[in-house]
Amino acid sequence: QVQLVESGGGLVQAGGSLRLSCAASGRIFKISVMAWHRQAPGKARELVATTTFNGTPQYADSVGGRFTISRDNAKNMLYLEMNSLKPEDTAVYYCSVPRGALLPLNERAYWGQGTQVTVSS
Repeated sequence: QVQLVESGGGLVQAGGSLRLSCAASGRIFKISVMAWHRQAPGKARELVATTTFNGTPQYADSVGGRFTISRDNAKNMLYLEMNSLKPEDTAVYYCSVPRGALLPLNERAYWGQGTQVTVSS
């Protein structure tokens, strides 16, 4: 089993910055891909960013170059640096390990419980 715990969320004014962290623990030999999703009230959960084991990132169009995903494999940590935050970024942010991205091989995705990010105008 693998556990994911997010932290770093909070209240920030528009234009401000925030850094989210995700700590992975449990039976882990290697995590190939990790991802950040977010979900605002009344909206579907959407993909924000992904990163490979070597740190190659991919971002959703909605990020607009404002976010940076990174990881520390030695510490089993995932990060999301969020800059120039907008009110529409307000959501619960989730860390995840997709199905098949974990060694020992996982047959289901793992999700954290999420951390709340609120951006005031």
